[in-house]
Amino acid sequence: MKKRLLPFLLSVAALLVAWGCDKKAQPAPEPGAASITPPAPENIALTGAGATFPYPLYSKWMSQYHALHPTVQINYQSIGSGGGIRQIMARTVDFGASDSPMTADEIQKAPAKLHHIPTTLGAVAVTYNLVGLTSPLKIAPDVLADIYLGKIAKWNDKRIQKENAGAKLPASDISVVYRSDGSGTTAVFTDYLVKVSAEFKEKVGQGKSVKWPTGLGAKGNEGVTGQVKTTPSTIGYVELAYAAQNKLPVAQLKNKSGQFIEPSIAAVSAAAAGVELPESLAASITDAEGEKAYPISSFTYLLVYADLHDQKKGPALAEFLWWAVHDGQKECEALNYAPLPAPVVAKVEVRLKELKVGDKAALAGL
Repeated sequence: MKKRLLPFLLSVAALLVAWGCDKKAQPAPEPGAASITPPAPENIALTGAGATFPYPLYSKWMSQYHALHPTVQINYQSIGSGGGIRQIMARTVDFGASDSPMTADEIQKAPAKLHHIPTTLGAVAVTYNLVGLTSPLKIAPDVLADIYLGKIAKWNDKRIQKENAGAKLPASDISVVYRSDGSGTTAVFTDYLVKVSAEFKEKVGQGKSVKWPTGLGAKGNEGVTGQVKTTPSTIGYVELAYAAQNKLPVAQLKNKSGQFIEPSIAAVSAAAAGVELPESLAASITDAEGEKAYPISSFTYLLVYADLHDQKKGPALAEFLWWAVHDGQKECEALNYAPLPAPVVAKVEVRLKELKVGDKAALAGL
């Protein structure tokens, strides 16, 4: 028994010696020293406001980005392009958003240099509520302008009927709906109408907010969508995503080449295909050349200061913008937006690398 027990006792003794040596190898903490815990990452909250046109996409982007970067929270208020421009000029938000480029007067009044960052492309769709119409409504440019001028007041007007032979159009009055707030969608829509109608250009003009000769105003793309959806015999203009999400029909518009084109991702991309962005990175692509181009297409922009100013928020915002024009583009098509063309992305990359926080680049390491 003692012989069998001896090897076991020797093994235990060896283990105790090894444990004791290991304990001696660990330096004893200094008396009164506190344990060191790495500091928790600091949360960063970014705020933005503006265009309702890209809101479905921006909402998706900001949710995804927060999932990837839990310390960065981005809050975006969909208040219209006019509101977004006012708030970024007042520096009450970290970034603004607009479908319509800032005017020369707005740029001059800004407290510092602002950049337009194209983020995606979309279509302003002409949507309607006509009971019994089974095929897409076809509208010529002059007809659309005259509907919004109040010159064409009935759905069965011969000029509408001409392009929709065989369609059963009601004899009811056309109820026109427009944006009541300062709107980039309105700016894009009127940008198109002044190009195709000299009378519209003279009597109404182009802008984020205009005096409409006829119709009923509604706030936001959401408001116009809701008005058209619930009221028979109405016609309105909304960003394509809102019509698609609410299962509203959209009209086929006759483009510059004489083709009737329905708003789609491919048709928006076709409208942007031949456009070379200027130094400002802002350009109109309404009434574009090309047989497949949808005539009321547009870039939309985020507005940021050249000097992002805040040492923590600045780099976080620049990094989000870089992500949006790269990885974020994968989400565009599912929400009825067109991804930025590669040449546009290349120009945006250059501009983002120019963003500063004081005298340092906002995008370190790029």
